[in-house]
Amino acid sequence: MNTFAPHSPQIDDLPSRALRRRLIEVCSLVLVVAMIGAGVYALAFRAALDQAAARARADLALSTDRLRSGLGRYRELSVFIAEHPTVLSLVLQSDAADDILYQKQTSTALLLQSMADKTGSQALMLVSKSGVVLAASQGGKLPHGARAAFERAMNGALGVAHFVDTDGARRFVYAAPVFKPGGAALGAVLVSVDMESIEWGWPADPFAVYFTDRADVIFVSNRTELILAGGSAGAFPVMRKRVISGHDIWSMQAGPYIPASVLHIRQPLPVIDMTGELLYDLAPVRAIAGLQAGLVAAIALAFGAFLVLATERRRTLSEANARLEARVATRTADLEIANRDLMREVSEREEAEARLKRAQADLVQAGKLSALGEMSAGISHELNQPLMAIRSFSENAQLFLERGNADKAGENLGRIAELSRRMGRIIKNLRAFARQENEAISDVDLSAVVDAALEMTTGKITGAGVTVDWVPEPRAWVRGGDVRLQQVVMNLVSNAVDAMADSDVRRITIAITPSGQIGDPVRLCISDTGPGISEPEKMFEPFYTTKHVGAAQGMGLGLSISYGLIQSFGGNIRGANAATGGASFVIELPAAKPPNAAEEALL
Repeated sequence: MNTFAPHSPQIDDLPSRALRRRLIEVCSLVLVVAMIGAGVYALAFRAALDQAAARARADLALSTDRLRSGLGRYRELSVFIAEHPTVLSLVLQSDAADDILYQKQTSTALLLQSMADKTGSQALMLVSKSGVVLAASQGGKLPHGARAAFERAMNGALGVAHFVDTDGARRFVYAAPVFKPGGAALGAVLVSVDMESIEWGWPADPFAVYFTDRADVIFVSNRTELILAGGSAGAFPVMRKRVISGHDIWSMQAGPYIPASVLHIRQPLPVIDMTGELLYDLAPVRAIAGLQAGLVAAIALAFGAFLVLATERRRTLSEANARLEARVATRTADLEIANRDLMREVSEREEAEARLKRAQADLVQAGKLSALGEMSAGISHELNQPLMAIRSFSENAQLFLERGNADKAGENLGRIAELSRRMGRIIKNLRAFARQENEAISDVDLSAVVDAALEMTTGKITGAGVTVDWVPEPRAWVRGGDVRLQQVVMNLVSNAVDAMADSDVRRITIAITPSGQIGDPVRLCISDTGPGISEPEKMFEPFYTTKHVGAAQGMGLGLSISYGLIQSFGGNIRGANAATGGASFVIELPAAKPPNAAEEALL
């Protein structure tokens, strides 16, 4: 009889239990990855939303400034016209005889028409206190929408109003009161602006920006389809409003050119009685957050799958795992060695850069000391001459005192004091020039820099028979370093003196051109009557010189050092041969704001 061993339920359930375990592990992995992706998406979205909100606020501030500046000139125009003598004369004599009143109205209308043509205003009109239009560039009736601005002007304040005219055009009105001398307002000047002319010059921004009034009607916008939209229900039919991290998120359907999901930014503008609003498209924000979440989810999924696979096969792949861990340890050691080598290389590069900066500073200092060496004879003369004079005056003062002539002795002592101050000023300039300047860039008086440089090179200039044409420019302030700028000016002046050694006419012309407008540099021009530069394209190269071989005037590093110093100040230096002969160097430096009286007293 055949006997069969009964099947064990546990053995029969092994494949099914393994399958259920794998299914549970896979489902758990997918759930964890989804939770990680959702969390990363939420964090990334909030971070990107904060950045987008900052950009949107900056864009809205720029748009509001653009609107305010566009309307500001008309505001100033209304105030200017209100103070015009022709306008005031017509308001004061509005009840004069018809012929006189007609002449004044005609001249005032011509004035208003001329100002409207020059400024691009839609209309200018002068309105009496009773609301009668006395003169206008066009039209003869006070617009109904300008009534509120006119009434505010009659109360002595600048009136503002905006409305839609009968022809469908959007108008913005400024009303400036016309005051009786020493009295109340007798009338008002109204300047009407066509808002379409303001919008015409705006750039094509990628976002929608608009300005609403108190009734939530869009009065100004960079999207033509939004103009005059809205009302009591709001500017847009917003389907959903949410607040995320303090930011307003709108979901809406406002046409094909407005995104469905936007970040809404508001900025009140009480000066023009409007509210600026901006709709920032959230599609890029969601794309960035989705990309980061997808990347992290992919990494988490790969890592989780690896864990599941490693757990499932841990018994059969124990040796493979051991070999893998050994390879990972080896690779980690290699990476650590490479990292140490990289850190050592970075340290060496930083040390090399520090040595280079020290070498550059030493080169600049060597250039200054070289210049001091060249000027030593002149400096000795500049100091010896006052010393001899001091000796002479002191001996004379002693004789005058012995003779009882105290007045003459006092005059000699005064001259001695003046000569001492002169010597002290020369020595102070020399000490300041010779020291190693490590101070940061600051505001510097360029005229004082030129005066100090000329004072230190007086001996060389006088000995060479050179004439200097120089008129200081008051309050010519630049950004730079006082001592380093002196070195540049001294180098250019010294080169000019050396270049004119064989010239019949030896003249150096120094002129400062102050900054004309905001952002323009201050220019310092130094020109001579020498033979000029033989190779202008090489003038700023190191060791380039036009002096004879073996000459003691330098090694050709002066212009190269000067070029580096001016570049470090954010300026520019260039040289060329002048059309009338000789060389001309122009230094351009960023302009600085001159100090006020209190600051100058401290300086």
